[in-house]
Amino acid sequence: MSSPATTEWLNTIHWNSDGLVPAIAQDASTGRILMMAWMNREALTLTAQLGQAVYWSRSRNKLWHKGESSGHIQQVHEIRLDCDEDVIVLHVEQIGNIACHTGRHSCFYRVLKDGQWQIVEPVLKDPSEIYL
Repeated sequence: MSSPATTEWLNTIHWNSDGLVPAIAQDASTGRILMMAWMNREALTLTAQLGQAVYWSRSRNKLWHKGESSGHIQQVHEIRLDCDEDVIVLHVEQIGNIACHTGRHSCFYRVLKDGQWQIVEPVLKDPSEIYL
């Protein structure tokens, strides 16, 4: 993935009051939503430069290269901006087929059914085996 030599394209984005924009990771081949995280200017710039997803961890207050501890990186095929210029969608190839820290393919593994959240996706790998 290549990025423009300048970062003027970042000025189009409507960043929230914390300087962040929501970023949705979507499987490039299936269209399935894998996860949502936040990006700041540096994270989005690095994502465009590296071709791998880099997010901003609000809980750790630092950049988070997806897969840095699990090995489950996201190869970015395309970066899209919505019509309101306030949401990013990353079309990614999820290496290792696990995007969620719970060991599942997607972070969206619960469905509202009969007034209750029901788990409808299996754990592909025990998180204790992923995060040592």
